[in-house]
Amino acid sequence: MHATDEQLLPHRQAIDAIDAQVLELLNRRAGHARAIGELKGTGVVYRPEREAEVLRRIQALNRHGILPDEAVTRLFREIMSECLAVERPLTIAYLGPEGTFTQQAAIKHFGHAAHTQPCTTIDECFRLVEARQADYVVAPVENSTEGSVGRTLDLLVSSPLKACGEVVLRIHHHLLQQNGSLEGVRTVYAHAQALAQCHEWLNRHLPEQVARVSVSSNAEAARLAAADAGAAAIAGQAAAERYQLAKVANNIEDEPNNTTRFLVLGHQQTAPSGRDKTSLIVSAPNRVGTVHTLLQPFSTHGVSMTKLESRPSRAGLWDYVFFIDIEGHAETPAIERALSDLGERAAFLKIIGAYPQAVL
Repeated sequence: MHATDEQLLPHRQAIDAIDAQVLELLNRRAGHARAIGELKGTGVVYRPEREAEVLRRIQALNRHGILPDEAVTRLFREIMSECLAVERPLTIAYLGPEGTFTQQAAIKHFGHAAHTQPCTTIDECFRLVEARQADYVVAPVENSTEGSVGRTLDLLVSSPLKACGEVVLRIHHHLLQQNGSLEGVRTVYAHAQALAQCHEWLNRHLPEQVARVSVSSNAEAARLAAADAGAAAIAGQAAAERYQLAKVANNIEDEPNNTTRFLVLGHQQTAPSGRDKTSLIVSAPNRVGTVHTLLQPFSTHGVSMTKLESRPSRAGLWDYVFFIDIEGHAETPAIERALSDLGERAAFLKIIGAYPQAVL
């Protein structure tokens, strides 16, 4: 049964009327954003804790809504992005070129109104923000399949930048090629982590004579494949669209829940949002019981630890630094006491930042 124009007309008229109301309300919201910007002057315009509170409140209000929470969150992120741009557009550094998962994470967190600035290395991303040539950097820190991103962790040890947010991004890898075929393909390009995340699929489906070549990013892999009919790339949807490549196969990652976590870093400290995380780096002399000594304050003060990662220190042979994530904000009394005790035990303690937990 097909609906008649007469049946559809009242619904279309209602939608037109609602659209007009939505537009009016959006402009009113933007007007308040502009007024806030004028009151702030040259101060910080982006408040991660405020955005997290808004998105959580919207999800709570959407309890009986038709649209899923993910869709509502995405819409309101874009609304906040456009309103923030009325105050002042932000520049976000990320590991390029265009089409990387890191760019997707930056857009997911800051919306399309922010200007995303590609960099050739993670080091360059950090330098741009440290020199205040960009406002924030979005940097990958760990993947659910392949673990931590070592270069980002190494930079966090010495960088003055502070973590003010996190992004969690579901990663889907596709095998891409100019014509959507493996025929004649001699090389597959991808970031080293993508090659590892798709290792079993490649072993099952790729001829042995096809070389696997690691490059700086999956978007770079897509760029190379776009220029060479004898090459394919492992990359995401954004890279496929950016470089006009066809899909040979979809979702070739070995782990179905493959997820990457990113940190947002800038110059500001973030106030508590009510659902936060604190990241820190510690080190201590290499002797028996060191780890137990470092972790004891968290147990004593009832602080929940969500991550413990060790990496070799550049200060000396067989010395290590520990990267720790804990639940809660550094300014809460229990965590303040735990960090005070930890500072007395550790040879080195640095709080990377306290920030809102990712709003999915």
